[in-house]
Amino acid sequence: MTPNFCWSERADRVSVNANTSGRTVFVPELALDRAVPVEPVWILVYVSMWVFAFLPGFVVRDVELRRRAVLAYLSVQLVSHVGFLVYPTMVRRPARVIDEGFFAWSLQFIYDSDRPYNCFPSLHVAYAFLAALTCYRIHRGLGIAALVYAALIGISTLYTKQHYVVDVVAGALLLAYVAYLVFLRSYARNAITEADRRRAALRVLAAVEVFGVVVVAFWIAYNLRAAA
Repeated sequence: MTPNFCWSERADRVSVNANTSGRTVFVPELALDRAVPVEPVWILVYVSMWVFAFLPGFVVRDVELRRRAVLAYLSVQLVSHVGFLVYPTMVRRPARVIDEGFFAWSLQFIYDSDRPYNCFPSLHVAYAFLAALTCYRIHRGLGIAALVYAALIGISTLYTKQHYVVDVVAGALLLAYVAYLVFLRSYARNAITEADRRRAALRVLAAVEVFGVVVVAFWIAYNLRAAA
């Protein structure tokens, strides 16, 4: 499957950030991307990354593992911004979400607040997978479950038209997995105390509660807007 690159979009004709102003903006769209429809319901999974990315902050107690995780996150952010400069991209998405209801309103809110540029590689996906891989060093079962959810977050970026397939793959493999190999894989599992390993799954509940607060805040905002 060959990427369909669009060379005609110019950053001086669309408002890209200052670092890519006046440069060609690429659209690495595959046939698979075009086949995936906009599904507003996936916005809940998409925005959950804002909490999921901080999952290590809830479950990691060992100082050394925290240090390594911070280095991994910083490296992912640094490399991704180099990618944004070298290969500026934009994602094709509808100007307006046609559907009605809470999910459509939430997706439109994201569209209005998050400009469709600097998509490759996907930091959204990279943070999700790096969080999951960090948890994997603590608790194998928790890590596997987190990796499954990270994959769902990756899928959500496609159904919300926030990223392309190549963005997702690059975020998961080129950013998150490489950072895991460099900073986290060598961390010995037996450095985690058995008590911390047992409590790790319970600490995830705190992250779930925080996400619940985020959803409630969106729901209140939606109802206030509807009542206005």
